[in-house]
Amino acid sequence: MYYVYAISSLSRNYIYVGMTINIPDRLERHNQGREKTTRAYRPFKLLYSESLDIRIDARKREKYWKSGVGKEKKLRLIRDNS
Repeated sequence: MYYVYAISSLSRNYIYVGMTINIPDRLERHNQGREKTTRAYRPFKLLYSESLDIRIDARKREKYWKSGVGKEKKLRLIRDNS
C-alpha cells in the first residue's frame, strides 16, 4: 500500500506533498528535521492522505496534489477550513 500525503507547517504558509508507505514514520522524520526540504518549515501536521495499491497510481496522484490546481485550490482550502 502506498500513501500520498500532504502536511502543513504550523509556523509558516507552507504545504508539502509526498508519497510513502508509512505515514506516521514519515511525519516524524519531517518534524525531527531529518528531511532537508522541509527542515525550515517544521513543525507539521498531517493535512491530507489517501491510499493507493499501485506505486505508479500513487505517483500520479502525488503529481496532481503538487500541481497548481491540487495544491493551490484544494489543499489550501482544506488547510484553511480545518
